[in-house]
Formats: sequence, structure tokens, C-alpha cells
Amino acid sequence: MLAHIKHSLGVSARLSILLLAAMVLCKPGLTEERGCKTLTVSGNPEYPPLLWEDSREPGALTGVATALLAEILEPLGVKLEVKSLGSWARVQRHARYGELDMIAGAFITPERTRYMDYLLPPFTQLTVSVWVPKDRVFEYRHWSDLQGKHGGTLINNSFGQEFDSFAQESLDIVGVRTIEQSFEMALAGRVDYVLYERLQGQVKLQRLGLADEFVDLDVPVSTEGLFYTFSKKSPCNTFELRERIADRLYTLLSLGRLDSLISEYTARYMSL
Repeated sequence: MLAHIKHSLGVSARLSILLLAAMVLCKPGLTEERGCKTLTVSGNPEYPPLLWEDSREPGALTGVATALLAEILEPLGVKLEVKSLGSWARVQRHARYGELDMIAGAFITPERTRYMDYLLPPFTQLTVSVWVPKDRVFEYRHWSDLQGKHGGTLINNSFGQEFDSFAQESLDIVGVRTIEQSFEMALAGRVDYVLYERLQGQVKLQRLGLADEFVDLDVPVSTEGLFYTFSKKSPCNTFELRERIADRLYTLLSLGRLDSLISEYTARYMSL
């Protein structure tokens, strides 16, 4: 806005405007996380070992993503409140309307950047695979090899903007509420393949007793960074808090904490 101020304004007037802008930017709540004692967080409940709904605690999510976030927030004096909101599509709607402070794990898409701020660095990189029943493997080297086939995945799932655009224009992919449905549809021959992250697919299929029924094809669809994100409408979304979280995240990642948590929570999920 200041760039559009006419040059005819006098020095005093311009200084007054700059001072007013500085006062607005320095108002409590815009530059400090005062009053932000609790972060309400949710995420994709179909994402073990990063996130899943704990059957022993209805309405709660557990996993690597929230455990790491809790370790980040503890020394900052911010309490973590994790909620299970149902489907991944519903979680994103809550973030859009400011009914949720943060999402613990999202890929970047242009649509999501309109209502969420992404915290750097990503806390992990995930490879997305094409999963197929072992008795119906087909040749796959490029995205175009999926044309003419029917695919399945979660509703509102993203696998990188480039692939998402290609899929929207050229592929036939049905979105369902749970990834179990997608795998069941593949076994029944209703879809030819399932798009799902490699790590999550390995863990989920083993837990379902279907590890011997599926294979992930050699060439990945994409490899994308997974981020913590703030709803733009969250009152806790301040520059200072984002910076403090990012600093703690970088430190914990440098110490190898993520790998330890993946091992721990994979074992927890498999023991259910």
C-alpha cells in the first residue's frame, strides 16, 4: 500500500504514515504469541505411522507427526490439543475456516496456500507409489502409462502440483474416505491401482494382513515434502511463533529424532 502513496506527500506526512504502519504491525497479538497457550491440531487419519486414529482413545489421533510436534512445542510453553475430525477432506475444511490452528502434515498445493501458511523445513519427504495387486502388475514407467486405467486414492489427496494437474486432465481416479476402501476396490477389480505413499502403504497393508497381496511399482509418482501448516485464520499464527517452531523443528531433525519416532510408532501401530 505504501508503494502507491503519491510522491506529492510531504516528508512529514510520509513519516507519519510509516510510523502508523509500524504501530499497527507491532500491536500485541500480531508479533507475539500472547494468549496462544494451546494449539488445536489435526491431520490425515489414514497416515500410519505418521498419524492414525487411536482406537483406545476415541476422537484422538496419534503418531510420529503429533509426537514430534509435542516435542517442538513443550519448551515453548504451548500445549498441544490433537483432534480427530474424521476424513482428510474434513480436516482441510476445518483449517480453511479457521476452526483448527494447524495441520500436522500436508503437501504444498496452490489451493492450500490460499488458506494455510507452511512451516519450513518439511519434517519429512514422502514417496508416492502406484500400488497394484500382485496378480495384476502392469508396465509403468511414466505417468502416461496410467491413462486408460482406473485408479483409487483418498478424497482430496495431493501428490504434488504437477502430478495433480496431469491427473485432473488425463487420469481416471476415484477418491474414497479410507485407504482400506481403495485397496479393497483393487482386490475386487474395481480399480486397477491405488495411489498411496510408500511408507504408509507398507505399514497399512501389513497391519491389514494384505502385505502379500500388493506390490508398489518401481517408479514413484512423486516425492514431496510434508509440512506442518498453520491456518491463516488461526489467532496463534504469528511470525514469531512460526519462527520458533521452525527453529526447534530444524534442531530435532538434525538430531535424527524423526527416524527414532518412525521406528517407535511403526511398532506401536503394528501391535494394535
